[in-house]
This record gives sequence, structure tokens and C-alpha cells, in this order.
Amino acid sequence: MTDNNKKSCVEAHDIWAAFSLLTRIRIPVNHNRAGNRASNATWAYPLVGAIVGAISGLFLTLMSLIGLPSGFCAAITLLVLIAITGAMHEDGLADCADGFWGGQSSSRRLEIMKDSSIGVYGACALIIFLLAELSAIETLIAIDPIWSLAGVGAISRLPMVIAMRYVPNARNNGLAASVGMPQLCSVLIAIILAILIALTCFGTSGLLILLVGLISALPIFLIGKVKINGQTGDVLGASQKFSEIGTLATILVLQALSILN
Repeated sequence: MTDNNKKSCVEAHDIWAAFSLLTRIRIPVNHNRAGNRASNATWAYPLVGAIVGAISGLFLTLMSLIGLPSGFCAAITLLVLIAITGAMHEDGLADCADGFWGGQSSSRRLEIMKDSSIGVYGACALIIFLLAELSAIETLIAIDPIWSLAGVGAISRLPMVIAMRYVPNARNNGLAASVGMPQLCSVLIAIILAILIALTCFGTSGLLILLVGLISALPIFLIGKVKINGQTGDVLGASQKFSEIGTLATILVLQALSILN
């Protein structure tokens, strides 16, 4: 991990840098500057996640308003989410599933995770997670799709930022290693942003939803520490899916109990 203590903590361009890394949206970004600021631009991850979620929530709202079936609306919304992010988080989930349980040593697991092909573990993980996400998105139609998915998007990107600071890299190359370690102030700003977005989207219940979202990502980091001695870009991507599912589940439970505010 690189030391970025001499760099400024926040720059406006960081938002574009975060967009260029986390999405496939074409934006006017200075790639050299974005590369130099990659680690400290992580403070903007929750903001980018909120915007991605809000865009998908808008699609869900518009489709439901014109009377399309809820299952169809949810499927297209999931497709929009995947298209915007280039399926990077889904790819990380599949690679982790294949590598963690397909290899007998850390080096072999890392080798499998770099392979672009998908195995049975990865396929099963993707199917299960996508089915769960699809079902949850369909239910969000009756709540508030735009605000709900914006909150989910912000919360589920926060574990990546924290892990990049506190979980060691499993390899010296790759996406996570090239981005580097964020400054503490970048992590703190990301946490504050996620809290503010969660409160805006869910009211005081947002604090509980945020807490569960963070806890939900812990298993993939703990497994990563055991299996490959740390984290990689794939592990970070998978953490977003774990956090996303935990966040969605909490929203649905709170809604079912009529205590979401």
C-alpha cells in the first residue's frame, strides 16, 4: 500500500475519479490526476454509490408508474445497476467464490481469482445473490425506490473504503494494490457521508441499516484473511454485494415491522 500522507484529503475532482473507477459512465475525468488521487478519492465512494442507486431507483419508479409488472421492473432495474457498474462487484463475488473454495493454498486461490472464467462456486454465488437482490428490489416498489436504492448504494460502498485502510493487500499488484491505502481523513469523510445519506434516505432507522450493512461485509473480509491473507479488488467487490444484501434485508424487515422512518 502506498503512503498518501502528503496529498490533500479532498479535491472536487475526486468525485470524477471515483466515478471513473466504480462505474462505466463516461465522464470528463483527467485520468492521470484520477490515478494519482485514486486512494484518497475513496471518500467519494458513498456519494457515487448513492447516485448509482438513485438512477436505478428512478428507472424502477418510472417503469412501475406505466404499469409494468413488478417482477419485470425489478429485473430491468437490476440490469441497469449491473450495466452502470460494469458488473465489477458481481465479478468480484464470483471470483472470490471460485478462488476461496477452488484452491488448496493461498497462491492457488489468488491464481484462480485472476482467471476470467467462472466455475461452479462462482455461478452458484451469483445466482443466489442476484435472486435475493431481484426479490428485494421488487419489494422496494411499495416503499420508495429512489431514496431506498440511493441509501443502499451509499452504505454498500463504505466497507470497501474501510477495508482498503485496515485490511492488508493479499498481493502486491492488482486493482486494490494499485489504488493504495486511503488517508484516515478520507475514510472518516466517507463514513460521515454514508451516515448523512443513510439518515436522509431512511430517517433515524438509517443508523441501524448502516450498522447492519457494515457488519454484513465482515464475513468476506474474515474469509479473505484466512484464505488469501488479506484483500484484493475481488474481495472489495464482493464486500459490496454482501453489504448490499444485508442492507436490503434490513430495510425489508423494518418495513415489515412498520418501523422504517
